[in-house]
Amino acid sequence: MKSILLIGMGKFGQAVGESLLSFGDEVMIADRNEEVINALAPKYANAVIAACTNVDVLRTFDVPSFDCCIVCVGDDFQSSLEITSLLKELGAKYVISRATTEIHKKFLLRNGADEVIYPDIDIAERLAMKISSAIIHDYFELSDDYAVFELEVPAQWKGSDVMSINPRQKYDMNLLLIRKPEGSVFPPTAKYVFELGDHMIVFGNTQNTLAFTKRNRNKK
Repeated sequence: MKSILLIGMGKFGQAVGESLLSFGDEVMIADRNEEVINALAPKYANAVIAACTNVDVLRTFDVPSFDCCIVCVGDDFQSSLEITSLLKELGAKYVISRATTEIHKKFLLRNGADEVIYPDIDIAERLAMKISSAIIHDYFELSDDYAVFELEVPAQWKGSDVMSINPRQKYDMNLLLIRKPEGSVFPPTAKYVFELGDHMIVFGNTQNTLAFTKRNRNKK
């Protein structure tokens, strides 16, 4: 169980909070909106109505005691920047801040954020990938250059085994798992024979994997 300070309880902040609670983490929430805090307070270990751009207010939170501080203020970049900077000044161990643009991300990183997320852009990119490539069913970005993808196995692979296809050598994709249509998931052996409807979970360079999906999207 981790202790989390969550600042900014808009829709995104509330979604993050619900997920953290489901994992059993101890979460303290803070927001300047009294109505929102009063509605959410029963769910959390501690809930505070506060303007977190005030360093004296943040100091009362005992910031260094939290494993992670998350700044979910998305509609006021100036406030997000100030809160991020103040948290680091007060000794925060790890700060994750929300951004809405790449420029916001750069400023947040320069001002103390250990990690920056921008969910609106992430969701848009994920949707665009799924729409533009019929064989991409999901993906998880690990860095700017690498990601884990769930791809539909191309139809022309049907009846061929993993060794003969050799995704790693031919396509620069590390085959991790196979997902069957009924939902079962397992790591394939070199002798596994691909079947129509199979999904493969692969790790690889993002650009190379996208190039692979573009080549195969019309070959189903």
